[in-house]
Amino acid sequence: MTTDSSDPHEMHRDGTDREARTDGGVADSDEVALDPWGSATVNDYNKLFDQFGIERFDEVLDAVPSPHYLMRRGVIFGHRDYRAVADAMTNDEPFAVLSGFMPTGDPHIGHKLVFDEIIWHQQQGGDAYALMADLEAHSARGLSWDEIDEHARNYLLSLLALGFDPDAGTLYRQSTNREVQDLAFELGIEANFSELAAIYDFDGETDVSHMQSVVTQMADILYPQLKRPVPTVIPVGPDQDPHLRLARDLASRVRYFGVTEAYASFEAAEAELAVIADAYDRLEDGEETVRCEDAAELLDAEGTTVPTATETVVENASSLLNGAGKEPLRPRVRIVDRNATEEAFEALIAAVEGEKRVYDAHIDAFELTHEEATTVARDVELDHGGYGFLPPSSIYHRFMTGLTGGKMSSSIEASHISLLDAPEAGYDKVKSATTGGRETAEKQRELGGKADECPVYELYAYLLAGDDDDLATEVYSECVNGERLCGGCKEQAAELMAEFLEDHQEKRDEWEEKLDELDFEFDVAGLK
Repeated sequence: MTTDSSDPHEMHRDGTDREARTDGGVADSDEVALDPWGSATVNDYNKLFDQFGIERFDEVLDAVPSPHYLMRRGVIFGHRDYRAVADAMTNDEPFAVLSGFMPTGDPHIGHKLVFDEIIWHQQQGGDAYALMADLEAHSARGLSWDEIDEHARNYLLSLLALGFDPDAGTLYRQSTNREVQDLAFELGIEANFSELAAIYDFDGETDVSHMQSVVTQMADILYPQLKRPVPTVIPVGPDQDPHLRLARDLASRVRYFGVTEAYASFEAAEAELAVIADAYDRLEDGEETVRCEDAAELLDAEGTTVPTATETVVENASSLLNGAGKEPLRPRVRIVDRNATEEAFEALIAAVEGEKRVYDAHIDAFELTHEEATTVARDVELDHGGYGFLPPSSIYHRFMTGLTGGKMSSSIEASHISLLDAPEAGYDKVKSATTGGRETAEKQRELGGKADECPVYELYAYLLAGDDDDLATEVYSECVNGERLCGGCKEQAAELMAEFLEDHQEKRDEWEEKLDELDFEFDVAGLK
């Protein structure tokens, strides 16, 4: 979860439609592996949709009021459950944003993506949280507390200089936030080594502190909901998705109740339930009672119309229905007891209105919608000391390509521009950057440049063009159509970069004088 270190479409001069790729990605790459502590690049972002179930951001873009330019240009390419946050934003309802930074080096322009995403959500009315993952930096990277203190200060100064409002938001360090540590302890009860080993490839050599830092990050992700459950978005790079998937699972596991659909007293897996629902719809006529054995007979004789159902799934569904015999088959919402106290379960029974059936570990409600049952269950949980967590949402941005090619890395000086670099240094790095240009100016004019493979074009799209979509589109169009040569393009980008760094560092200096006013522990090393 911590940060470590719409695309314009143009007609190319050869008549083919060219898409401005801001990632330098290529198709036909090997299977993607997402490692929160690794340095691998993602060569084909489409594989993330297929392999990990990340959803395409352009499918939710229209639901976002006044979307950030990173969203409009496709730099933010994916999400999990972001519509819940977009709806809260649209309806002026509470929501939150949180992301963290592992202070292992200087903040650079790749980190600025996450800074900007937090700040934008804060400006849209969200409760904003930014944390320094110092426990992770100490355990996973082995940094001393003196080093961590220095880096945390620099990250914080850049976040503030870019526009984070500390009076309206929350800043903290993992090591000094007791609420986060207590929540991590509780969440750790629901996780085990086998699970962490499967997700993160941990083995017998992995130290316990490293594993503990994972659970601490789960607590960070859910921390904005400790006071009240609200839609919460975590902006990250795709390498952090394993953390988000685990956090969503843990948020569900610690809930008192789960809400599902059902058609009879027995439990059915999702695939079997779809087949049973299909059989019910084909038999139900509004008056005559449909019985489980009737649905089983239909499936045995005619099969199902569910296109994804396998023969085994149909057989399993039929077996469940036959086992229930003459029990009426009726749609209902099922509220399942997961971790509820006896008092909470009794309160839930009283709170469910209308016709219901009460069992040892669940309640079937026949007159509540799924949404109504979810609200009732959460209200009872909160009234009886539970968390009531909503599954955290996430958005994913593309990695910036390093100025020398490959992934931008804090450990490779020439590949990145630090937010602490002197304006002259930033200028020089841009001027020395790799480009997507052709071998000669003549070929560039004839064939056009390869903007979708160019780190300098990315600088415009991710940072230098700011909110000016016309400039980003102009740079891309002129490049791929051979009207823009690399020398002039880099000169313009270098000048814009120097201006940005000069302005940024002036604002850092202003905040440097006000840090003592913040409720933030800068000297953890002195406490060790």
